[in-house]
Parts: sequence; C-alpha cells; structure tokens
Amino acid sequence: MDLTDDINDRLNAAHSPKGKKRIFIILLVLALAAGGAYFFLLPQGLPGGSSGPDPGMAFKTAPAAVTDIHVTVSATGTLEPTNEVEVGSELSGTIKAVFADYNDQVTEGQVLARLDITDLEAQVRKSEASLASARASVRQAQATVKETDRKLKNLKKVHELSGGKVPAQTDLDEAQANYTRALADQASAEASVAEVQASLDSTLTELSKADIISPVNGIVLTRDIEKGATVAASFEAPVLFTLAEDLTRMKLNVDVDEADIGVVKEGLNAHFTVDAYPKRKFEAKILQVRFNATTTDGVVTYETIMTCDNGDLALRPGMTATADIIVEQADQVLSVPSAALRFSMPKPGENNSKPSLLKMFMPGPSRRGGQSAKHVTITGGKNQDTLWILDENKRPKPVPVKPGLSDGIHTQILEGEITQGTEVIISATTKGK
Repeated sequence: MDLTDDINDRLNAAHSPKGKKRIFIILLVLALAAGGAYFFLLPQGLPGGSSGPDPGMAFKTAPAAVTDIHVTVSATGTLEPTNEVEVGSELSGTIKAVFADYNDQVTEGQVLARLDITDLEAQVRKSEASLASARASVRQAQATVKETDRKLKNLKKVHELSGGKVPAQTDLDEAQANYTRALADQASAEASVAEVQASLDSTLTELSKADIISPVNGIVLTRDIEKGATVAASFEAPVLFTLAEDLTRMKLNVDVDEADIGVVKEGLNAHFTVDAYPKRKFEAKILQVRFNATTTDGVVTYETIMTCDNGDLALRPGMTATADIIVEQADQVLSVPSAALRFSMPKPGENNSKPSLLKMFMPGPSRRGGQSAKHVTITGGKNQDTLWILDENKRPKPVPVKPGLSDGIHTQILEGEITQGTEVIISATTKGK
C-alpha cells in the first residue's frame, strides 16, 4: 500500500462514528490542559487577592490649597446701549443741511439736521395775512353791532315816549333782526380769527419740526441721511439718526438655557468676555430675568438682562459676549482638584495583560529586553467621598472627606483629614506586563 492509500484510509476512519468520537475526546483533553495552564500562568495579584498596589505603579499628586470656588452658568448674548433712541422726521421734504456725523457727541436740544423750509415760510406768511384779514373782519362786525344796537335802542325809546304809536312794530322787528345778524356776523368773524390762528400755529409747529433735534445727551451711532436727500414721512417717521444715550453704561442681553434658569436670579453677579479682549473679564450684574421663552431649533432659552460699566468705552454695541453667571460661591476655602475625587485605586493586577488561549498556542513576537509594551494611566470616573494621599512611606492611603461646592476644576472640602498642602493623588500610571 502506498502513501496515498494510507492517507485515504485514515481520512475515512476519521469520518466514521468511532473516529469522530476519538477526535472529540482528544480535543476535550487538549482544552482542559490549556485551561489549567492558563490559570496556572495568571499573575498572582488577582483582584481582591492583595491589599497593596502594584509596585510598578507611579502616582501623580497635587496639593490641597485655599482657593475661591465659583459655581457658574454660562450663556451668550449681545451688548446694547442702556437707552437707544431713534430720531426721525415727521415732515416730508428735502434735507437742506446735516450737522451731526457718526460718533459725534450731541446734547439734548442740539440741531442734528434741517429740512428745506421755503414752502413752510411761505405758508406762514399766507396764514399771517389771513389772520390779519380775519381780525379786520372782527372789528368791522363789532362796529356793525354797535350801530344796530344804537338804532334799536332809539326806536325802543321813541316807541315808549309815543305810547306805542310810533314807530311801527315792523320797524322795531326789523331793527331787532339787524342787531341779531350783526352779533352773528361778529361771532363768525371771531371764529374765522380762531381758525386762521390755528392754521398759523400748525404751520409754525411744522416749521419748528423742520429742525431735527436731539432728544437726549449721547453719541451718534448711525446716520441714515445726506444733504439733498428727500424725506418722505407718510404713515411712520423715517429714522434719520440712531443715538445711544450713555455708552459708559451698557446692557448685556443673554439667553439662558431652560436647564439653568432655575438658579439664575436678579441681583446675581457675572463676568463676561468678548472676542475683542479675550484676556479681559468684564463685570456685570443681572437686572432682569424675563419669563417669556424663546425657542430656536428646539432649544428653549430665557432672555436675561445684565448691566455693566463701560467707563473706558472699550465695549461697543453689537459685540457678542460669553457670560458666566455666578450662582454660588465660596471664597478662600480649602479645596482639592476635582480629579482627586474621581480617582479610584486600581486593584493589583487589574491592568496587567492576561494570556489568552489563542496566544498560548499561537504566541506573537517576543518583547525585547522584557520591557512592557505600554503604560496605562488611571484617572477615575464619578465623584466619590474618598481621597487618596501618600503616607510617610509614599504608599497610597484612603481618607474619607465631605465635599462641598465644585466649579468642575476644584472642589471644596468641608470635612476630612486634609489640610492645606496635603498631596492628593489625581491619577496613577501603571506599566502593562
């Protein structure tokens, strides 16, 4: 029998029921042997098997210190003047002159621009002439009243002296009617005077409005007008100038997220930065927290108004600001880095690599010089009530504490055997074996 026939016989035997059973037993024995070798080769430092740390572990520490801790809520918004006034024109016409420009300081009552008043002056002269004519008509009517009154009185006296014989009753009635008409004409003339006077006053008022006057002391932010331009005032007054009353005090409008609005209240202090001065912090105070909600792309925010000082005029209207509202604070308190409260001591061997069955039978390339393949850094997760420090033997030791306020970077320590300068562990580095 040659080699080929021998191989075929063995393959046929392996596919027989007895051959399959024999192969299964062999594989089971190999698996049990591999499992025993796996647990035999495990590192001796199983979790819970030793109370000490891995001797190959290095610790990074930071000292406890006395710091100020501010719990803040962040929000963004826009700077605006505390009082912004739009100045327009109630009259239509042509701009004759402009007396103010961008950034000019103006005072209350100052003329900013003037409309062409040629037509208005003509209307004033016409109204004044009409008023003079109306007043002359009044004097004429008054004279007529006096004349008809005197005639009526004479007729009544003759009628009385004659015993009613003369004059005729019709003459008396006519004289009475003439007197009544004279009174009516006088009243009409006086009404005409009042009407013409009102028209003149209206024209004079319009003439006074031809001067665009500043209503406040402030600075010119915008000027939407040029000499010779036509102003059309129909249903609403066109805006010619925008004035900021006082730029030494600014208003910051920020949008506070609905998740944070519960702790934001009037009177809280805040600080903010703007892109123009990234290294400078400006102080502000909350003036008003509005109840009306604004929804943008599904995000609900509430407008919050702050006031801030701008004595050096560094801040300008329209700047975008990022504000941190101080909702809680603790000044000069003992604190530790927040990372120290998230650190947990790893158990011995927890970070050592363990051999797998596959690697036992298919080992990879050997490590040169027996050095570890990598370093593993342990920092921790959730906050806890235990700090780890190094004792006099430079070994880690747990210390129970009671944490207080936290700004995310530092956490206040209310109780515990921690003093200023105590080195607390914030992370550990262990070499994988």
